[in-house]
Amino acid sequence: MAQKALFLDRDGVINKEVNYLYKKEDFEFIDGIFDLCRFYQDLGLKIIVVTNQSGIARGFYSEEDFEILTSWMTQEFEKKGLHVSRVYHCPHHPEISGPCRCRKPDIGMFLDAKKEFDIDLKNSVMVGDHERDIEAAHKAGISQTYFFDEHNKTTDSKALKIVHRLDEIYR
Repeated sequence: MAQKALFLDRDGVINKEVNYLYKKEDFEFIDGIFDLCRFYQDLGLKIIVVTNQSGIARGFYSEEDFEILTSWMTQEFEKKGLHVSRVYHCPHHPEISGPCRCRKPDIGMFLDAKKEFDIDLKNSVMVGDHERDIEAAHKAGISQTYFFDEHNKTTDSKALKIVHRLDEIYR
């Protein structure tokens, strides 16, 4: 039986947006991210991160830097009793490394998750902070999408709902 998943973008949803973040000293979790994940994990959804990381293609940090930060981040989730099943990332940038299938708004990361974990995309959830996150989710067949806009800058999105706090998604 296919699993449902909570798909999360990383920068701007899990952590405060910092350009080309790769150091844990610069990593700050967004208020409510652990509660959001707990809510969906308790419902039986897998937690999966799908994140564009063009800083790798740009040479601002390495794959190893990304993996070190990712390991630390997932350990922080584990300390809260939350299991991140996988962090998928796109290290590409079309102007530097050429086109790819993984960079959102493309759906490669979602299809990889579907294949690896037998994910029921139709009944899964996506939380993103850019329209490309929502567009990718919709292309992948996810209709339950939330645009997280912590700073009240967005007035229009194709997401199911624009939220300004993460707890607005499940309360």
